[in-house]
Amino acid sequence: MTPPYVVVGVDGSLISVRALDWAAEEAVRRGVELAVVYAVPDSDGAGPVLASAVTRLGARHPELSVTTRDAVGSPVRTLVRESEHAGLVVVGSRGMGEVAGLLFGSVSLRLAAHVHSPLLVVRGDHPCDDRRSVLLGLEDDSDEEAAVYAFREAERRNAPLCVLHSWTHRHVSPELPPLVSATSPGRDQLARQGRDEDAVPRFALARLRERHPGVEVESRTIRTGPAQALLEATRESAVVVVGAHRRAHVLGPPLGPVAHTLLHRSHCPVVVMPGAK
Repeated sequence: MTPPYVVVGVDGSLISVRALDWAAEEAVRRGVELAVVYAVPDSDGAGPVLASAVTRLGARHPELSVTTRDAVGSPVRTLVRESEHAGLVVVGSRGMGEVAGLLFGSVSLRLAAHVHSPLLVVRGDHPCDDRRSVLLGLEDDSDEEAAVYAFREAERRNAPLCVLHSWTHRHVSPELPPLVSATSPGRDQLARQGRDEDAVPRFALARLRERHPGVEVESRTIRTGPAQALLEATRESAVVVVGAHRRAHVLGPPLGPVAHTLLHRSHCPVVVMPGAK
């Protein structure tokens, strides 16, 4: 199998069927093969689930090349290993089993923290062929990998791209107006930071706009917490793309707060890119 193929984790649950459908659409859009993987304690139980997946895929996408395999052991280790050669790993947000179910607070976050490829977690009830915009959460230029993916995804879907960059001032709550007078140095500092932040998407995305002239781009910069801003925007988006911003050797979640929040609460599917630090 030649990379970058698409991998989907299944477990027989209803949410894993949605993940299967999304993975198939992604593979068709890319023109690549789809690998259906089931990690189980005993390989004897994988046959019916994988056979059902093949039947569904054959009826919906007869042109799609599909392979199946079962793996005995941990779903996280199995899918992390698969991600070494995949262009995309797709899983559901929850379910009866561990693979597509991804019980939040354990399996899903570990998977997002360790996969080598982009990870698509299917959340919400959006259809696979949703024509609404692709949403990119842009923190800074470390999100270049996420930006590249978002532009390509918008191009593949023939959909607009919405770029959301948010910022906060370390001394001013985003929920409150600044408690400084119009003539104070603090007000000037806030205004300067605002102008600098407005320029972040323009400079970060300039080359990608040139490479993808057919992608319609709407860029917004707002002063608020990034997680909440993106969470609200996912209500009207087909898919959201963010960097993992993994955090090593710290207490708490292994992902950055934005990715962590969206994996728990997004209203649409979430793509987490592994490269952003």
